[in-house]
Amino acid sequence: MKKYTTIGGVALATALMLTACGGGTPSGPASQKAEEAGGDISKLISVNAKEAKDLEQGGTVTLAVGSIGPDFNGFSNVGNSADTSALMTPVNTASINSGGIGGCWKLDFDGKAEPNKDFCEEVKSEVKDGKQTITIKINDKATWNDGTPIDVKTFENTWNMLKGEDTSIDIVSAGAYAFVDSVKAGANDKEVIVTTTQPVYPLEGLFFGLIHPAINTPDIFNKGFAGEMHPEWMAGPFKVENYDTTAKTVTMVPNDKWWGQKPVLEKIVWRQMEPSATIAAFKNGEIDATSGRYKQLEGTKDSEVRRGQRLFAGGLNLNAKRPALTDVAVRKAIFTAVDRKAIRDVRFNGLNWSEESSGSMMLMPFSEYYQDNYPVKEGGAEQAKKVLTDAGYAPNDKGIMAKDGVPVAFSITNFGDDPTTAATSQTLQKQLQAAGMDVSIDQRGDADFGKVVGGREFDVTISGYTVGPDATDAVKQYYDSATNENGLGDAELDAEIKRLATIADDAERNKAAMEVEKKHMEKYFSMGTVLNGPEIQFVRTGLANYGPSLFKSLSNVPDWTTIGWEKGAKK
Repeated sequence: MKKYTTIGGVALATALMLTACGGGTPSGPASQKAEEAGGDISKLISVNAKEAKDLEQGGTVTLAVGSIGPDFNGFSNVGNSADTSALMTPVNTASINSGGIGGCWKLDFDGKAEPNKDFCEEVKSEVKDGKQTITIKINDKATWNDGTPIDVKTFENTWNMLKGEDTSIDIVSAGAYAFVDSVKAGANDKEVIVTTTQPVYPLEGLFFGLIHPAINTPDIFNKGFAGEMHPEWMAGPFKVENYDTTAKTVTMVPNDKWWGQKPVLEKIVWRQMEPSATIAAFKNGEIDATSGRYKQLEGTKDSEVRRGQRLFAGGLNLNAKRPALTDVAVRKAIFTAVDRKAIRDVRFNGLNWSEESSGSMMLMPFSEYYQDNYPVKEGGAEQAKKVLTDAGYAPNDKGIMAKDGVPVAFSITNFGDDPTTAATSQTLQKQLQAAGMDVSIDQRGDADFGKVVGGREFDVTISGYTVGPDATDAVKQYYDSATNENGLGDAELDAEIKRLATIADDAERNKAAMEVEKKHMEKYFSMGTVLNGPEIQFVRTGLANYGPSLFKSLSNVPDWTTIGWEKGAKK
């Protein structure tokens, strides 16, 4: 499941996160460009890597986040955001289904998966007579905070909640769970035997994130986390010490019930802030990392810039269920009118970052499986008007393209108070207006992102999703007619999506996924990639194992147990 994210913020595996065009990103003194297939991705990693044993024990890290809640269930549409994922990673490693570690799996920098032995000591797969059996050996010590063992009941409940049979459960995507036939105990309750109706690849499409057995009804799943974190249903190296809804902060301390590697830090503090507020907070030493504007932060005492590649794809997120956008001709015209380079020029102004147009929502251009699927090769205002004219639209007395007396009119929802983000939305607005569309700006605060986008309360947003190393899960979430939030697709594409999940060869499977995306984009025009972008952080000097780290952490932190302060820099 892919998580929503903003263009200015960050965020794999069972769910990729949605993000929008959030706070500004700093530039640095060095020039950097996006890597393409075969490039050196090590250039895109900057974390100040240190062995945990070499760090000073204790200390506090304080970080800003655009929104805290309002829903903390990352498996649901309303909770499916990069901010929620980042916030929950330290305290709920069992359930986080988006970062570089969670549930049964963990990822390396290059996206290669291996079992996360804190929860799943071994995962084996056997295919015989077209049927697959997956055997999972659970860590004997693995336990939820309320004392409930993490055993076969957890895995069975995870499958039941996510398999998609009960449509009243507000899941983002069933993914590979739709192909699971049974989840049963093996030799004991700490051995899980999973059988499937068809082979499922990659294996990490299953149980990258687990759901507590108490979260077992649509009502609890959909509404139980509204304003409630439920620490008792979590499991991770930290625990929630305090959630202050008035101050909009969450404080975390080491979890005395955690059986894995003990964390270095003694406290993590999260503060909800608009992007503009993080600049002063970082300069004043109130937070330890931010992605504010470079010119406003350069020279800040005891700080350094860490640069890398953001695992993000997006820019055009169209809500095809809104009245103004139900006509595919209007959506095609939007895709056609957009000058993607011009938008990138605004977004990356002063960042010393360059990239070519990306053409996939599912894979980064440096992936060996990537292909450019953007459905418009020659665009512009006049071409967009022709798309509308050919579909029966004509200018009204105000010059707005209209059909049957109804003008093409909608809004772009912009989040946060960052001026570059606002300028990006305004640039898109002008491009669409030049094509004869009546386009306004709907301005919202960063804290509204999850509610507005998760609840589909928008026409168009400049937002997108985090990008994983394999397209198999994403293709189902984005392009299956029963799964994608726009309800767009058809039986032919659905059949192709179902078939490709059975392909064991990574290259062949990803090629098939790319072809599905190409066909869907050309036919339905619902999501389009305008940019990927850099991941650039101002970080307090001495903070170790934190920063841009590609697939090892899609929420900027590879493993919260290893993050800490170099000796002499302890806070």
